Amino acid sequence: MRRMNTVPAPRHHDIVMPALLRHARTTYGGAMRRALDRAGFDDIPANGLYVIGGLALGAEDVPLSALIQDLRISKQAAGQLVDTLVMRGYLERQTDPDDRRRLVVRLTERGAEAAAIQGRARDAVDAKLAARVSAADIAAARRVLSALIDIAIEAREKAASST
Repeated sequence: MRRMNTVPAPRHHDIVMPALLRHARTTYGGAMRRALDRAGFDDIPANGLYVIGGLALGAEDVPLSALIQDLRISKQAAGQLVDTLVMRGYLERQTDPDDRRRLVVRLTERGAEAAAIQGRARDAVDAKLAARVSAADIAAARRVLSALIDIAIEAREKAASST
């Protein structure tokens, strides 16, 4: 009996989605961290990349409470993270002029420079990805990731409404 040659499944075929997502995130995070380290921004704490990158993409001041919610860490941990970023010169914290009970954080000049380096590293990974897969594949991946985010938002809203 003649045996048919079969092409083995890609190595990612049997890997569960959470593991794929974690490794994909590491691709971006590692590239950004290396670029920042090379440029002398080697003192940004773990979740600091998220805060700096998020602030750089937002056109307006960000309330501290919004950062805490997005990070999904305790208020104490978020406060310590922001304190560290302020102390190291990446952020400045001010009272919200519209609501004196709230604090807002903004990027400093140093923070904006770090955000620009982070953005260029992210763009470089995007370019490498675009060289390996089609624009349709990238669009499909974005749809899948957006659907996963929507599932998480719905679950949080459901949990909040049941308490």
